[in-house]
Amino acid sequence: MSKTESTPAPEAPEAGADDAAAGARMSTAPAQEGDRTVPGSFGGVRAPGALGWLAWAGREATGWLRWIWRQLTSMRVALILLLLLSLATIPGSLIPQTSVDSIKADNWKEAHKTLTPVYEKLQLFHVYSSVWFSAIYILLFVSLIGCIVPRTWQFVGQLRARPPKAPHRFDRLPAHTGWRTDADPEQVLAAARRVLKRKWFRTSADGDAVAAEKGYLREAGNLLFHVSLIVMLVAFASAQLWKYEGGKLVVEGDGFANTLTQYDDFKSGSFFSPDDLPPFGFTLNGFSGTYERTGPQRGSARDYRAHVTYWNGADGEKRDTTIKVNEPLEIGGSKVYLQGHGYAPKVTVRDGKGNIAYQGAVASLPLDNNVTETTVLKVPDYQDKDGKKDQLGFTGYFIPTFDPRSGTMFSQFPALDNPMLVLTAYRGSLGIDSGVPQSVYKLDTSKMKQFKEGKRAFSRALKPGETLTLPDGAGTLTFDGIKSWATFQISHKPGDGPALAGAIAAIAGVAASLFVQRRRVWVRAVRGADGRTVVELGGLGRSESAKVAEELADIAVALQPDAPPVADEPAEEPADEPVRPAEPSESSEGARA
Repeated sequence: MSKTESTPAPEAPEAGADDAAAGARMSTAPAQEGDRTVPGSFGGVRAPGALGWLAWAGREATGWLRWIWRQLTSMRVALILLLLLSLATIPGSLIPQTSVDSIKADNWKEAHKTLTPVYEKLQLFHVYSSVWFSAIYILLFVSLIGCIVPRTWQFVGQLRARPPKAPHRFDRLPAHTGWRTDADPEQVLAAARRVLKRKWFRTSADGDAVAAEKGYLREAGNLLFHVSLIVMLVAFASAQLWKYEGGKLVVEGDGFANTLTQYDDFKSGSFFSPDDLPPFGFTLNGFSGTYERTGPQRGSARDYRAHVTYWNGADGEKRDTTIKVNEPLEIGGSKVYLQGHGYAPKVTVRDGKGNIAYQGAVASLPLDNNVTETTVLKVPDYQDKDGKKDQLGFTGYFIPTFDPRSGTMFSQFPALDNPMLVLTAYRGSLGIDSGVPQSVYKLDTSKMKQFKEGKRAFSRALKPGETLTLPDGAGTLTFDGIKSWATFQISHKPGDGPALAGAIAAIAGVAASLFVQRRRVWVRAVRGADGRTVVELGGLGRSESAKVAEELADIAVALQPDAPPVADEPAEEPADEPVRPAEPSESSEGARA
């Protein structure tokens, strides 16, 4: 029989040519010619005339916008933007920010005069409100929204879709098992659906099999994580735009009302108006602090408590409470934090005529942990012994625990064990009439003369109850006693609650995406040739995991009460026959011969 010649097969294209062509058709990027973008890569063929040029330009612009949008909303770009946002916060942590501590920022500028102009151009003293930080922030926000919207619709489609059909051969699945039973196939499949639903599988009947799937919480966790990031970004943005915070030093017995003029320092967001300040206030009734007396932690604060009476609203009921360092007072949507503590010596100043020129407590600023304080007192309404108007200024130190054995003017303990007020005095112009604002804690002595005792500068150390007499009958100062003061920070950040909720939700979303596995299970029941039902189970996971086999085994155990397995009957063996001797063959006879 002759062999027929087969016609030669057409020449196969080069490997990867079809894939490259298909990839080029599916790509959203502009066409490439070598390493150069081809002009008109999105616009196609340009028709002649002005209308043709406009149509081509519209197609070109639309194509580029689509390409940029797809790049921006890709997961890779979102991760890059998130990394850039993290890196952008580093300068804000290392360089003093004007919005956080203006005094510290000014001191840094004075110490680094060469770098300051460069940093100012780069907006490194205002990192979180800079143009480049805002650009990263907004691009990340847009990228996350662009990622979430299509993935959400995709996830909704997965929820609405039916589980895939059962494969023909379960033995090719990574986890499979099976047995034979006398139960009917319909009974087995119904029991399988009940078992799978109890284990939170979504089931679907498929002829002689039941298809089931679960693990959608994994994708839900991914979406929750991305949505939580958006919630946190919105919360942080709202906290910066509508926030306000300020500080106030309150002497014992004095009060505070939440108005702009009451703050020692105040800053707010771009969209906040001082008219939006909620009406509330409080009075500092007293302050109590305890300190470690012995050991290596001697002098450390053990407890700070500010005892206040507060009210909410113009006609609000007055209530007493205690503010601690980590336990702020929440009132009017704001929080009142206890920041610091110090002492205010009470003094009475009499002029040269014996009249009271000043009487009250003088808040002093701490210099060290033992509350050694610098004290400044300005007396603008003063008359000398001849009735001539003048101004007085006092400066010095308040020492809560003075120990002459130490040889220094620094306090040896923060409590009032041996209080001492050391002052010197000046006369002349305080500079407060010039209209230029000045700190109440600093004394400008450029236009003042210090009182003298002979050739020595005048100074006195006073204990409570003692009086200082100025030279030449210029007046007196009496150290009447000591009051405490406390500094408070009043803060309102509307995004704190949503930011916390977003952070918790983001952690839950990450946990779900990491620990939940998407898996599918199929149960098939068909009647065999011997009349018994053959039950087959198979499982498949998105990633290799031993839990798929363990879960399939649990389903098999739960299904066996409704489909009890039966042992296979052994195959029948042929009956034994008597062994007869073999007849000699020709070869054997030849061998014997």
